[in-house]
Amino acid sequence: MSERIRVVLVDDDPLVRAGLGMILGGAPDIEVVAEAADGVAGVTTVAAEQPDVVLMDLRMPRRDGLEATRLIVADQAGSSRLEPTRVIVLTTFDTDDMVVNALRVGASGFLLKDTPPERIVDAIRSVAAGEPTLSPTVTAQLIASLTSADDGRATAARAQLATLTDREREVAVAIGEGKSNAEIAAALYLGVPTVKTHVSRLLTKLGAENRVQIAMVVHDAGRD
Repeated sequence: MSERIRVVLVDDDPLVRAGLGMILGGAPDIEVVAEAADGVAGVTTVAAEQPDVVLMDLRMPRRDGLEATRLIVADQAGSSRLEPTRVIVLTTFDTDDMVVNALRVGASGFLLKDTPPERIVDAIRSVAAGEPTLSPTVTAQLIASLTSADDGRATAARAQLATLTDREREVAVAIGEGKSNAEIAAALYLGVPTVKTHVSRLLTKLGAENRVQIAMVVHDAGRD
């Protein structure tokens, strides 16, 4: 990642983009390098700019944020960058299903559009450093929205967790609770480097693109 966190804004509302630009412009370590007004332009812009973080609206013309996120994450698979571009989706409470799907296709987290400015800045810094933005309050709402989902997914998730060691499962559950590496280390009496090693193994074993997808497997497995 570059010294300054390079951000691309993708939202069809120019007022939202302007507001985000003003918020991020006050952070000395963050630079908005480009904007796009829909998902098609967003994917093209991200490919050209190769930012560290994308703030992605979900509901947009031509191509929605879900498909744009999927394409951006898929493109990272063939990238030679040491740190991939990470996507934070922007949403409101009435788009829970789209948020869940966005996390499944590889988004690194989500923010509500009325999130306080300082929280937006902190979230971008966290995601750029490889830590997902999982607000416990909103995560609880997402878990609730999954309770009526396909039972087959719960069975598959439990089978995946069954392949893990006891310690790996403990780390996975902690990730599902939204804990950072430092918080996991403190809770499980481990060193942060050890936690990072477990996270890397979890990504491989669970076939996950990021920590958020690990959390989704844990949440699916925990449903009755």
